[in-house]
Amino acid sequence: MPHTPVPADELSARLDRLRHAMAQRDPAWSMMILENKIDLYYFTGTMQEGALVITPEKATLFVRRSYDCAQQESLFGDIRPLSSFRGIAEAFPDIPETVYVASRTMTLQKLTMLNKYLPFIPKPADDILIQLRAVKSPYELDCMRQSGRLHQQVIEQIAPALLRSGVSEARLCSEICTAMLDRGAMGISRFNQPAAEDVLGVASFSENSLRAAALDSPSGTVGTCIAMKSIGSSERRLHEGDVVLLDIPCGMHGYHTDKSITFYYGELGRHPQGSLIRTAREQCVFLENEAAAMMKPGAVPSEIYEKLLACVDPSFRSGFMNACKFFGHSIGLTMDETPVLAKGFNEPLTAGMTLAVEPKIALDGIGLVGCENTYEIVSQGPARSLTGACDTTLEIIG
Repeated sequence: MPHTPVPADELSARLDRLRHAMAQRDPAWSMMILENKIDLYYFTGTMQEGALVITPEKATLFVRRSYDCAQQESLFGDIRPLSSFRGIAEAFPDIPETVYVASRTMTLQKLTMLNKYLPFIPKPADDILIQLRAVKSPYELDCMRQSGRLHQQVIEQIAPALLRSGVSEARLCSEICTAMLDRGAMGISRFNQPAAEDVLGVASFSENSLRAAALDSPSGTVGTCIAMKSIGSSERRLHEGDVVLLDIPCGMHGYHTDKSITFYYGELGRHPQGSLIRTAREQCVFLENEAAAMMKPGAVPSEIYEKLLACVDPSFRSGFMNACKFFGHSIGLTMDETPVLAKGFNEPLTAGMTLAVEPKIALDGIGLVGCENTYEIVSQGPARSLTGACDTTLEIIG
């Protein structure tokens, strides 16, 4: 069965918004070249090796591989085969002196290849592209709502039944991801960085959830090996008395949702610090609900962050967010979009933005406790969770 393409009117609307934003930024702009697969998918509905050339009047997708695939799955209006970047110069002989690019993801190698035939000076357009993606269209929100419903079902209903004595972190993570795939998920999560790897997620037990990872996230893991700090360990087995952290994204049609959940495997009352674990979890649930209540159109992310920090119980501040300096992050085609609930993000929120809120507390000698859900900023009232509840079942009796 063929996959459902991104609607043609959706692609056209995105180009219109880009041109409007560029005209406001630089009335004299004349060309933009994009080659990152996320940007190509956003504007053309296909992820291929090639380049998208956008001018105030035209937009052409040049595809190195695979042209046939691009034609089959994309409703974009102008798709052409490309053997080398010389083909772009032939189609657009009047290359301007300055061309806008996505500087965050364009490598020096790719720029050198372009400049071989297209002698231009690159100018960053990252902030324009980020702002466009920050506010989701009804089509995008529908994709994320589908992902959120599936995410809630698997993490809240199916994952608890997969916990059993002796299962490894890696096995548990893979079984949860398989459950998502079986129900229509895309099976991967992407980051908006040139060297970032696409990952499945993390399942960590007790002390392993406190391990630092290269990814800017409070969730820790020992990983599958030194070379892969993700998924979880194939050696660390679940046993009674473990705190279980699941931080496993979901996605459909290219769009992600993020959700974390904490379980205690066993009877919490038998743990010598069971009351501390429960109190830390209650603190995280409180903070997530507070964040949802604050996230309204016009609210400023940096101010929300400061207000939430002030709400953290002093006894948990040293371990709050496991040393990370944010409270939540925008999410969509990638996991790490903008704005972020952190210092320095002073542009007000707008209806249609989507943010993952993830309060977590590191408890020395115990593990990471917390929760996370993805929220949609709506026109009136508090933000709406796309991925279910934060106050979920804590104790899982094996």
